[in-house]
Amino acid sequence: MVEISTKYKLGIRRFGLVNWIGVWTLYKKEVLRFLIVWVQTLLSPIVSSLLFLLVLSVAIGSGRSDMLGFPFIEFLAPGLIAMQIIQQSFSHSSSSFMIGKIQGNIVDILYAPLSAGEVTFAVILASVTRGFMIGAVSIFIFYFLVDIEIRNFYAVIFYTFVSSFILGSIGVVAGLWAEKFDHMASVTNFLIIPLSFLSGTFYTIDNLPDFIQIISKCNPFFYMIDGFRYGFLNQSDGSIFIGSFYLCILALVIWWVTYFLYKKGYKIKS
Repeated sequence: MVEISTKYKLGIRRFGLVNWIGVWTLYKKEVLRFLIVWVQTLLSPIVSSLLFLLVLSVAIGSGRSDMLGFPFIEFLAPGLIAMQIIQQSFSHSSSSFMIGKIQGNIVDILYAPLSAGEVTFAVILASVTRGFMIGAVSIFIFYFLVDIEIRNFYAVIFYTFVSSFILGSIGVVAGLWAEKFDHMASVTNFLIIPLSFLSGTFYTIDNLPDFIQIISKCNPFFYMIDGFRYGFLNQSDGSIFIGSFYLCILALVIWWVTYFLYKKGYKIKS
C-alpha cells in the first residue's frame, strides 16, 4: 500500500498558463465535427435562406416599398444571412454538449487537462468558425442572385464574430441545461427562432408602434442583424454605436456565465 501511494502522484501542469495544444485540438475536433456532415451543417441553412428569399420575392414582387432607401430584396438578403449565422452558431455549441452528455463521451473533455476557460473558448470559437463559413458561402451565392455589395467589411466581420460568439456561448449554457432533445427543441423554438424573426429581419422597426420599438431595441438579435446589414447598406435601423457596445458587454457577460456553469459542473458532474 505504501509503495502504491508513493508511486502514483498527481501530475503538475507543464504547459504554461494556457494549454494551447489542448485548445487547438479541441477546436479542431469541433470544427471537423460539423465539416464531416457539411450538407446538414453548412448547405442546409444556406438552402433555407434561399427558399426564404425566393418565396418572399415571388409573393411580394416589386410592389413592396423601399426599406432604408433600398429595394426590399436588397434589404432582406443580409438579414437572412445574419439570421442563419445566429441560429447555426447556437446549434453547434448546444448540440456539442447535449450529445456529449447523452452519449456519455463528455467525460473525455472533463478528464482532459483543459481548464473551464479553455474548453468554453474552444467550443465557442468553433461555433464562430461555423458562422463565418455560412456567412462567406451565403454572401458568395447571394451575390449572383441579388444586387448586394459589402460597403463596410469591418462591420460585417465584427458583427459576424460577436453574434456567433454570443450565440455560441448561449448554446453552451443550453447544452449544459438540456437533458434530452425535447429540451433543446424548446429553447430553439421558443427563444432563438422567435427572437431572430422579431429582430427586424423582414422589416424596419420604424413601421412598429412606439412601445414595440422600445421592446425591439432591447432584443440583442435586432442589433446583430441590423449591424450586419449595415455592412452592406451603410444604413442602419438603430444606433450602431449603442448596438456595438451592447453586444460587446453581452458577449462578456454570457461567456462568464458559460465559464461559471462549466467550472461548477452544472448537470455534468455528480
